[in-house]
Amino acid sequence: MSKQNSVMVFVQQDDGQIAEVSIELLCKARELADRLKVQVTGVLIGKDVENQAKNLLSYGVDEMFIVQDSRLEHYTPIPYTKLMAGIILKQKPQIVLYGATTAGRDLGPRIASQLKVGLTADCTDLQIGDHTVKGVAYTDILYQIRPAFGGNIIATIVSPEKKPQMATVREGVMKLTTPDPGYKGTVTEVKAALEESDFPSVIIQRIKEEKLVNLKGAQVIVSGGIGVETKENFKLIYDLARTLGAEVGASRAAVDAGLIPKDHQVGQTGTTVRPKLYIACGISGSVQHRAGMDESARIIAINSDPEAPIFQIAHYGIIGDLKDVIPRFIKAFKAKG
Repeated sequence: MSKQNSVMVFVQQDDGQIAEVSIELLCKARELADRLKVQVTGVLIGKDVENQAKNLLSYGVDEMFIVQDSRLEHYTPIPYTKLMAGIILKQKPQIVLYGATTAGRDLGPRIASQLKVGLTADCTDLQIGDHTVKGVAYTDILYQIRPAFGGNIIATIVSPEKKPQMATVREGVMKLTTPDPGYKGTVTEVKAALEESDFPSVIIQRIKEEKLVNLKGAQVIVSGGIGVETKENFKLIYDLARTLGAEVGASRAAVDAGLIPKDHQVGQTGTTVRPKLYIACGISGSVQHRAGMDESARIIAINSDPEAPIFQIAHYGIIGDLKDVIPRFIKAFKAKG
């Protein structure tokens, strides 16, 4: 397989720690590349990143390009854009993927502008398919799928006329696959041909705020929807979560109503989660919400409406008022031990 026309991933690191979304994208890139019968390549820029690059090969990476320089320890737009664009121009991948992180959302548009190619932001799915426009048929192009109009529709976007096709992808939407320690890939170092003028700004101080909500890593999530009705009633959601050692989630409707901060939002316009147990309280189960949690191992739905769509995907459904059901849940769990 030729290195050219590969599926390439920008691998983001911070303080030497590889961003989880980058690993997710390498796994998805392997799937896309197998469909296209091409290689998976990655680009990792930073300080002393060779060992991290070698560890990533097990996710099905055929070649990882690394650029090492002490000045590149943290993301800065101009040098990263110069280096990434240079590698793309030389290697000529057909697809380039970035995580929809602060860095990825900054870097992707800069490169798209420099290379004069398309870029779709905040994708929640990627597929390979065919498309015909103005009588011209394109085969094996990238379907870039994302919510639009506030999550009310799902749009499929294509940009087949110029390569590479580029997209930023939300964290948590792509499945991690099991790494294969025996996979044979290579690490290739690219010289950092940078000048002092490439560093017009200097990071003087970095202040990292610890996340208070970790929905992606939660094994159990208790979520509330608009059916919870009030902030006071949302205390029941917190009480149940505390009892179960769970994180608190929410539907977009509950967030929009001001019942809970957006950090807790689960769904296509929030966080995609795959916990062992997901308890949906007062959530009707719109398509947008279900897309963000329907791969949970077990789903329990509590809703007073027996026709609520959430019951279509729930493993266990409880029809009743959550103000009655949740206290009984808590009491039963505490009684058990």
